[in-house]
Formats: sequence, structure tokens, C-alpha cells
Amino acid sequence: MYICNMLDNHIIDIHLEEARQWAGSVSLEEGLVLTDHIAGALLSHGPKRMNYILMALCQRGEARYAIDTRQQTVKPGDLLFISERHIIDSYQSSPDFECLSIMVSTEFYHSFVLNVKNVSSLLLFSTKNPVVSLTADEIQTYGDYYHAIREKMAASHPYRTEIVKALLLAMFYDMSGVIWRVEQQDRKGQSRADALFAQFIKLLEANFRTERRVGWYAGQLKISPKYLSEVVKQVSKRTPNDWIDHYVILELRVLLRNSTKSIKEITEYLCFPNQSFLGKYFKEHVGMSPSEYRRS
Repeated sequence: MYICNMLDNHIIDIHLEEARQWAGSVSLEEGLVLTDHIAGALLSHGPKRMNYILMALCQRGEARYAIDTRQQTVKPGDLLFISERHIIDSYQSSPDFECLSIMVSTEFYHSFVLNVKNVSSLLLFSTKNPVVSLTADEIQTYGDYYHAIREKMAASHPYRTEIVKALLLAMFYDMSGVIWRVEQQDRKGQSRADALFAQFIKLLEANFRTERRVGWYAGQLKISPKYLSEVVKQVSKRTPNDWIDHYVILELRVLLRNSTKSIKEITEYLCFPNQSFLGKYFKEHVGMSPSEYRRS
């Protein structure tokens, strides 16, 4: 019945601009919103597609929702992750539901991460673990960062944006201990499909700069391309080609924003046949040329 509801309802795209209007929110125009008053913000009569990254620590109350048709429950002490393009539906919350919520546009996230692995680790983790129960120390750590970031966002400092980005980066590194802890627990009960997907991602992280053929990755894993595609789609709701493009585009974004390499050097570094091919590929996925992206 739930899946039918998803198909029958029109999916509404929600953007960070809406979050700026929520009561009690503070924001940076560059693409960051913090609020501790999220109770009614996600109420919906139909499915919504997120166009930003949401990370929130539940302080009180309870909420239930479906993310990509999978039911989730959030209670005090739980940290919820929702990456961009995921679909939220059937959202309900208690009247006292409150979270310390951090919402980041994809562009803003790319502006402070240092490499592709940092970007992808949160995406991969949130796909498999949209809700995680934190320890007392982890709750304290998240809260400390949240309040420090919020304080700096409200300050009139000439380097406010740079300070906030540095705090966010430190927070993601610090909170990576949560990812490590949960993944250690998950490995004990990992299914064959999960293990194969993890192997594929590990291979991809090491080789995406030179290898972009699904058949090559299937060969390394000693399985057929068809079987690899079935397993990756089952575990992650994305195809192997989606993941390959994801890593390549992330690397391109990071290099264009955070390196002094010329576009010609980037073309050679990522083994594209020529700059024209790279430009068409990037524009197809990002909506602008590499030069326009670097200037923006």
C-alpha cells in the first residue's frame, strides 16, 4: 500500500531556501541553515525529494517517516542523515519533536571538503544507516559543534564563512568515529550483497580516475556485469554507472574548487580523451561548464 501511495502522489522537490523561512533558523547565503525548531517543517501530504543534505540530532519527542520507501523511527539520542535526492514520505512527529538540525546544500558541502573520500563517506553511510543511535559522548560532541557553528554564523566577523566551514569540516572528521563504530558492528552481520557492494566501492575509490567501465569492475570482482548491476542496485538504489559518475563528478568539483590545476591538467589527471569531452561530461551532470563552475 505504501509503495502505491508513492506512485500515486506527485513528488515535490524541497530546497534549502524553504528551510531559511523556518522559525528559529539561522543561515548563510552560501548554502547552510541551522535550526532547533524542525517539528512541523517536514509535514507533508505527499512525498518530497530533498535537494540538500540534512543531519539532525533528536533531543526529544519522536518522528516516523519513510525514506525511499524504507520506514524509519527517530527517538532522543538518534542522529538522522538524509542525503540529497532521497524521497521522504509518510512523515509524522509528536508535538514535542525537536532536533539540532544542520542543512547543507551540495555546493556548500563541496566547498569545504578536502577530497572525494570525505564527500562520499557520508553519502554511503547515510544510504545504509539513515538513523543511528549515538553514545553519550557522541551526543555531547555533536551538540558542542552545533552550538559553536550557530554562534559563529550569527557573528559579524569578516571571516565568518571561512570559520564556519572549518568548524563543519572538523565536525565531519570528529563525527566520523560514529561511521567507524557502526560499520564495525555492521560487518558482523553483513550479507553477501552488502559485502560485494562494499568491495565494489573500495575498488571504485581506488580506480575511478582511470577506469569507468562496469565490465572492468565486474571482472576484478570475478562476477558478471549483469550480476554486479543487480547487486549494486539492490543495496544502494543506484546503478554502477551512477556510482562511477558520482565519484568522477565529485573529484572534478573538488579539483576545480580546491586546486590550482588547469582544466587541461585535470583532463589528463582524470584520463579524459580531451578537454572538450570533459566539458560536455561535466555540463551534462552539473549544468555548467568546468570554467563556469570554477568562477562561480
